[in-house]
Parts: sequence; structure tokens; C-alpha cells
Amino acid sequence: MYKNNIVRISPAATVSNHKSILPIDGHLINLKAKDASVSIRKRDILVLHKGDKDPLQRMLNAIQPGSYIQPHIHRNPLKAESVILLQGSLGFVIFNHNGTPDKANFVLLDRSHKIIGVDYREGVWHTFFALEPDTVIFEVKPGPYDSSTDKEFASWSPHEGSTEAHSYLAKLEDTFRAHFKLVPRSWHL
Repeated sequence: MYKNNIVRISPAATVSNHKSILPIDGHLINLKAKDASVSIRKRDILVLHKGDKDPLQRMLNAIQPGSYIQPHIHRNPLKAESVILLQGSLGFVIFNHNGTPDKANFVLLDRSHKIIGVDYREGVWHTFFALEPDTVIFEVKPGPYDSSTDKEFASWSPHEGSTEAHSYLAKLEDTFRAHFKLVPRSWHL
């Protein structure tokens, strides 16, 4: 059903070329989770909108534990965003402008905790990370998309792929897990 509609556009993303509808079912979610499990970044996106100029950007984002998404803001132009959990468990963190995590606004997206989504206004520094293998979310935000201005990465956080990124993620996730009294994760630093 999906084989002819989904095309790889980069090592980190695929796009759906469906003409009118694309059911988002367990098979598609598992397909994207598998893509993330073999990705060097431990995540993979399925673009659902037609193109970068679309006024509404929609995607599935499959994330494996240990995938680091550098804290960022959508500022140019300001954009709000929504994230809905489809499978797994996700830690969502916003930050104060000085880079300290805003613990009062940590969100644990997990069906057993009865929170399956988060909507956040424009101008919010944020990141998220998978707490379970094969976590998949649905993301939506306004377009158009311009890769040169879509995200402003936080200067107070390490860049993805840097030697500091893994320990930064470990510390952030440990703080998050302690906040929600979740079982600590074993890190291989």
C-alpha cells in the first residue's frame, strides 16, 4: 500500500506522494520506526505535505532513544507547533531564554499517563526525545518551510553530532526522568 507512495528524499527523510489520502496505520508507523532504527541520527521523518511552500506542514517523526534534537526555536517567522504521540513515549522540554530547562513545564507524552500531545505557542525554545524504542509522533506547524530560517538552534546547547551532544542529552533526559520518577536509563558515555 505504501511502497509506491513513499520516496526517500534524504538520509533523514521520506516523502509521501499520495494523491488524495494516506491512512496512518500501525503498518506505516512501524515502517517509520524501522527507518529510524537504522538511521545514523536514530530518527526519520515522513513528510506528508506536498511541498515546502504548503501553508500547513505535517509529518511523522520516528525517534529512537538516544537521538539528540538540539534545542531550537521557530523564530523567523515565529511559528507555533503541535506534537501528537502515536506510539511509544516522549519527553518534551521547554527552556528559559538562558538555557535552563523549565521543569514546571516538562511534558511526558505517554498513553499510560493519559497525555498524548502538546501544543506550544510561537517563540518557545524546545526539544524532545524518545523515552522508548520506536516512538513516533505526528507534528504540525505553519509553513512555508525554508531550511535556512526554519530553526534557530540554541547557542547554549551543543550542536547535533558534536562530542558534547550525547552527554548533554543524557543529563537532560536524566533530569526529566527524575522529575517524573521514571526508571533511569543506562547510558554508555
